[in-house]
Amino acid sequence: MPLHRLNSLVIGVPNVEETAAYYRDFGLARDPGGWFATRDGGRQLKIVYTPTRRLVEISIGVDDTDDLERISRRLTALDLRVKRDDSALVTEEPVAGFRAVVRIADRIHQDREPPTPYNGPGRLERPNGRAPGVLRQQPVRPRKLGHVVIGSVDHQATMRFFTEGLGFKTSDHIKDHGTFMRCSTDHHNVLVLGAPVNFLHHTSWQVEDVDEVGRGASAMLEDHPDRHVWGLGRHHAGSNFFWYLKDPAGNFSEYYSDMDCVVDDQLWTPEVLDGAKGLFNWGPPPPPSFLRPDDLAALMTGAHHAD
Repeated sequence: MPLHRLNSLVIGVPNVEETAAYYRDFGLARDPGGWFATRDGGRQLKIVYTPTRRLVEISIGVDDTDDLERISRRLTALDLRVKRDDSALVTEEPVAGFRAVVRIADRIHQDREPPTPYNGPGRLERPNGRAPGVLRQQPVRPRKLGHVVIGSVDHQATMRFFTEGLGFKTSDHIKDHGTFMRCSTDHHNVLVLGAPVNFLHHTSWQVEDVDEVGRGASAMLEDHPDRHVWGLGRHHAGSNFFWYLKDPAGNFSEYYSDMDCVVDDQLWTPEVLDGAKGLFNWGPPPPPSFLRPDDLAALMTGAHHAD
């Protein structure tokens, strides 16, 4: 596919510095320009002021100007305005109103690390030693931005913007409620959910393995137990381990590992997932606030909100 990565997000919040401190604790490195970087993906998050929390911009990576031209034609066919230069194009999603930037970008390279050794029945990968996950002491730092989940008052229209306009591939559906889509080999880079108001549900960040999911969440909760939302568990769609936390503006953030990857589109058949299966395979049940965040009523009225 001409698309190959989720470059970055810009999110708007009413409490910039408080929220920025949260993402530093989360393991992202902030540079003097205000961008937060991951280990492998570079600058992938910026936090700006808006009266209520929202997604301001999503940026997707392509290889060359031919890719930009193809996507520009697709967007124009949908009667969307496109601003174009030699390295990027900019348009606006017509329902939720966020800016979409398609930019020529280097592909993300992730060094192949030795696989984490796990003992199992008849399989001793780690004889005579403790598990690496219990010996690690360094802070958890995400490897890359994995995906973003967006609530839309017309999720079908927003889904078409991504698939028919930008060229995302469909991975799975949540029956009557949402669509998982990818712009890379990851199972999903965007999930659009039906919602009573347009809002940012969560961002998701890849870490090394399930131990880093647990270590990262435990460190975040040590002095701030109120950050906990949902986890530890394993999703069905995408298969990834997860743990969700909440930033001071009300956005959820997820540590994840072991995501399904689609390297051959012909070998992947999208499913229509129903009920709890669309959310998780095992783990504690999601709290009501995960399905319907506590501040949705305030977002619907445009009220200033920052927990």
